[in-house]
Amino acid sequence: MTIHIKSALLIDPKNKNLHLKKRDILIRDGIIEKIGTRLEVPSRAKKISFPNLHVSLGWFDSGVSFGEPGFEERETIAHGLEVAGKSGFTEIVLNPNTFPLPDSSGDIVFLKNAGENAVSRLYPLGTLTVKSEGKDLAELYDMKGAGAVGFYDYKAPVTNSNLLKIALQYAQNFGSIVFSFPLDRQIAGKGVVNEGEVSTRLGLKGIPAMAEEIQIARDLGILEYTGGSLHIPTISTAKSVALVEVAKKKGLDVSCSVALHNLWFDDEALEGFDSNYKVLPPLRNSKDIKALIKGLKTGVVDMVTTDHSPLDIEEKRIEFDHAAYGSLGLEHAFGVLNSALGMEEAVRLLTNGRERFGIPSPKLTEGSDANLTLFNPDTEKIVERNDLLSTSKNSMFLGESLKGQVYGVIRQDRILI
Repeated sequence: MTIHIKSALLIDPKNKNLHLKKRDILIRDGIIEKIGTRLEVPSRAKKISFPNLHVSLGWFDSGVSFGEPGFEERETIAHGLEVAGKSGFTEIVLNPNTFPLPDSSGDIVFLKNAGENAVSRLYPLGTLTVKSEGKDLAELYDMKGAGAVGFYDYKAPVTNSNLLKIALQYAQNFGSIVFSFPLDRQIAGKGVVNEGEVSTRLGLKGIPAMAEEIQIARDLGILEYTGGSLHIPTISTAKSVALVEVAKKKGLDVSCSVALHNLWFDDEALEGFDSNYKVLPPLRNSKDIKALIKGLKTGVVDMVTTDHSPLDIEEKRIEFDHAAYGSLGLEHAFGVLNSALGMEEAVRLLTNGRERFGIPSPKLTEGSDANLTLFNPDTEKIVERNDLLSTSKNSMFLGESLKGQVYGVIRQDRILI
């Protein structure tokens, strides 16, 4: 197939020769053959043209949940990857949040095969421990061989310090990365939202910021002892940013992400007791948001994840204390980052992070595989329920005015628009 992208403004801050230049792109058999103006294009080429078309490298998300296997009513892998592509993502890392949990090489093979025919590519995580119970290490080496890009007991902290030590030491032998969710369950107790003025006023049990920070401090201490590669998903407090910054200055091999919603909402959003705003880690305060954004700009916080988590209506439309944690995020990623940080910074963050998981970064150069996201950064729209692409509809961004529209993606010779 030959594809002709016409008159697109290219966004690639690392490529000064093309960044913010309007060009045509000719793709032949999945390879970028030519980038230039007034290209001679075969008449049979599929022409792609949109109002105010911008093109960047394909976007990447380091933490997405679907449902399959076990919770297909939330989201299947096939439909979830379609949602990802239409939201601008050409690659996603899939959280181990299914039933059964992926704790063996066979489970990883199943997940990879289930996503094989999609335009957007799926990279699975395996669980760190058997059934994510925190007792015995899962088949890490075998799962790595089957295609797992890291190991994570999804939203479940590693309570056994020695187990984390052994995991970091073991994973070094085959160059893999260990996730550790930042939460001390004993300190968090029965908390469901951020501990502070809002939780007190609403009569909801709070999760202290310290519950996150003390776990991070422990994990970084273990990492300093063992070496290895550690990823801390979805940090949410100012002190967490400071702890990671100190660790990086020491030369520790640590990375971290922040969830999309923790950059947009603070805990004031809980006033209506809407369970769509119930997430883990919880929405924090405005001071934390400022520190997280600063951390992203300085590189202390490595990446933004949508923390996309589709859930059944039965899991959300119940008393707040008993509702499940999680919100949709894929469909809102560009709108939130573009509105909050501007288009160039949004694209930088959305194209960042692959190499941390051993995933090759694409290039916007002639001779490279096509891996592109198409979008318009200037439209503005209030998010409505009918706009949601996901099977589940548990989005905390409903009613928010977000800037930007995603047209779709091109990966190799396949188009999803």
